[in-house]
Amino acid sequence: MAATANTEARLLSRVLRVGLAVAVLGQIAWSFRPEPSSAQSDQQIQGRALYEANCSTCHALDAGGTVNGPSLLEVGPAAVDFMLATGRMPLANPNDQPERGQPKFTSEQIDALIAYVGSIAPGGEPIPTVDTSAGDLALGAQVFLNNCAGCHGAGASGDSVGGGQIAPSIYPASPTEIGEAVRIGPGVMPRFGPETIDQRDLDSLAAYLVWIRDNGDDGGLQLGRVGAVAEGLVAVVVGLGILIVVLRLTGAKR
Repeated sequence: MAATANTEARLLSRVLRVGLAVAVLGQIAWSFRPEPSSAQSDQQIQGRALYEANCSTCHALDAGGTVNGPSLLEVGPAAVDFMLATGRMPLANPNDQPERGQPKFTSEQIDALIAYVGSIAPGGEPIPTVDTSAGDLALGAQVFLNNCAGCHGAGASGDSVGGGQIAPSIYPASPTEIGEAVRIGPGVMPRFGPETIDQRDLDSLAAYLVWIRDNGDDGGLQLGRVGAVAEGLVAVVVGLGILIVVLRLTGAKR
């Protein structure tokens, strides 16, 4: 019995020594870990405070989502930037359809939120680089007509897409926001990857949309830029109406 006790004591002593050695080595290794940059750390701290105060109720503290809001896991910086920069988030009522409005945060705060969300939910679509100067207006018009006009209208002024959903006007969007919307497909909008709209197409699309926003309607009244068919119908109805009034007035004089 004494021999067994001595053996167990030696074994326990050996286990304790090994455990102590592992703990010391682990502490030494931890002391040499790379320190995060203070700027990034400060930015994430700011983002965490903003996230917990404004986003966690719907998206959960771990960004995993709740019954009031979707998961943010792998949504990516482009989606976070788009929703915050266009004022679509945060929502006062989670049942409301996100609509464009004044941003609730400054650019610095949005960057902080992007950094923090990226640290707890990495991955997803990065913020795209869009260069309108590299675009081609004719190509951009073709890309828009092929992929966007059906929902946003021929003049990009927005339209209903059914089911209570609205494809908004694209006029307020910046080139970066246009690129983000194309890549992430917010709401009911489909997502267009590089296999459908490549970088040249994206640059050209943004250039075209900026051009039609900033250039006037030399042909007359804008009429909401709803398209040639609808505008033609308005012209016919108004023109015939005026003609009928003129005919009635001239006929009454006789």
